[in-house]
Amino acid sequence: QVHLVESGGGLAEAGGSLRLSCVASGSIFAINAAGWYRQAPGKQRELVAISRGGSTNYEDSVKGRFTISVDNAKDTVYLQMNSLKPEDTGVYYCNADVIGVRAGTGGNYWGQGTQVTVSS
Repeated sequence: QVHLVESGGGLAEAGGSLRLSCVASGSIFAINAAGWYRQAPGKQRELVAISRGGSTNYEDSVKGRFTISVDNAKDTVYLQMNSLKPEDTGVYYCNADVIGVRAGTGGNYWGQGTQVTVSS
């Protein structure tokens, strides 16, 4: 079984920065793809950033401000968030496609979420 645990959320002022981490634990060979999702109060969960096959893509509102990266040596996914805005407030969830150590194992997993609040 694989578990994803996010950290790094908290309170930041507009214009500030936060770095979210998502550590994967279990029998992991590699993180094949990963994404960060955001759910603002009263809204649906939306994809913010994704990393797959060496390529990254971002939701338009965060382009140029957020950076997703995957460190397979540490089984960790990061989201560097700069120039934060109040509209970035929400619960941030990590999602990962994991390749297991044993052939044919792995799967898609979600973390429990971490709250990010940006004050104006």
